[in-house]
Amino acid sequence: MTDAQDTAADSSLRITGGTPPDDAGSSVMGAPTPLLEPREGIPPVIADKAALAEVISAFAAGSGPVAVDAERASGYRYGQRAYLVQLRREGAGTALIDPVAVGGGLSGLGEALAGTEWVLHAATQDLPCLREIGMVPSRLFDTELAGRLAGFPRVGLGAMVESVLGFVLEKGHSAVDWSTRPLPEPWLRYAALDVELLVDLRDALEKELDRQGKLEWALQEFDAIAAAPPAEPRKDPWRRTSGMHKVRRRRQLGVVRELWETRDRIAQRRDISPGKVLGDAAIVEAALSLPANVHALAALNGFGHRMGRRQLEQWQAAVDRAKALPDSALPQPGQPVTGPPPPRAWADKDPAAAARLSAARAGVTALAEQLNLPQENLVSPDTVRRICWEPPKAADGEAVAAALVGYGARPWQVELVTPVLVKALSAEGS
Repeated sequence: MTDAQDTAADSSLRITGGTPPDDAGSSVMGAPTPLLEPREGIPPVIADKAALAEVISAFAAGSGPVAVDAERASGYRYGQRAYLVQLRREGAGTALIDPVAVGGGLSGLGEALAGTEWVLHAATQDLPCLREIGMVPSRLFDTELAGRLAGFPRVGLGAMVESVLGFVLEKGHSAVDWSTRPLPEPWLRYAALDVELLVDLRDALEKELDRQGKLEWALQEFDAIAAAPPAEPRKDPWRRTSGMHKVRRRRQLGVVRELWETRDRIAQRRDISPGKVLGDAAIVEAALSLPANVHALAALNGFGHRMGRRQLEQWQAAVDRAKALPDSALPQPGQPVTGPPPPRAWADKDPAAAARLSAARAGVTALAEQLNLPQENLVSPDTVRRICWEPPKAADGEAVAAALVGYGARPWQVELVTPVLVKALSAEGS
């Protein structure tokens, strides 16, 4: 048993750390204090290259980690572009940057921060849009992931700042249209406050992870995130249309694909969210109905009276294209299976594998509870399924550890999970 297993404790109680704003404070066990204004006020939005050059110089001269956040316009615009980037660093203060107005990306800022630790909350959400504008960290600290590893029951930024530092952040603008220009002052205040205490939160969580014996685990996780390559483009993204489970015939699948791809082209050209062009429910409805003409299409849900004749004609044309495809060009139902079958089918297909998986899940659950962290952070459920479905021939510690490494497990996970899986792989029925 590791030291961390002995010392893992309930981390839901507030812990101290960092330096709160000069004009506010709270007792460690007292009521949380609303954080209403950034300590230096709301900074002006950086919207030209001259102002950006000053920010780059200031942040390059700053000290310590840099807090980084980005705001997108999900649900409003096409893609996941960053419409505002927020940073804060000791000695440089807070900067709010409009990467669209500045133009040309922020690679110069990224280079100025090379080697600096970036502090992000839920880093994997922001890193793709930051990478698009040339900002790629070599080192990072993810406060959300740190909270998960430390055993906090709620790991949203607001919940973490409140439980760890004793301050309440306003979270009312997280889902607004950040492509709006000019950005309203309340939104800018919210954006600045999102990085106001991020480094303080990082420092406090580092202490808590160290206290629990989990700091090295966290550092390995952070290194893995920073080193991860960009995600591969999703194959057949149209298959993720909501309601696809209703569509079973190949011709209907062809209609979904054609409508989805038509919608995507329109959304990209107009730079709006695809859902604002045509809803998923309407796509599925048209696929199931296979309307013969515009009149029939207009009678379907999602293609109502608000849609003009020209729009109806473009959707009907997409339906007609799919209806005209030869059978050989129609998509196959389902997606190619690259891993084990669904666990519910294991008992029939391979009872021994089902027994191994049941034992492995029980063992992982017990260990995760003992360590006070989520099971999925202890080891990927997909990794457990793959190893139980096709276990190593030897199924000893060395072979299981090698299999875990092959599936991307970090050293701390390999050390902790290997004994659990070795035991599970010898479960009765294997």
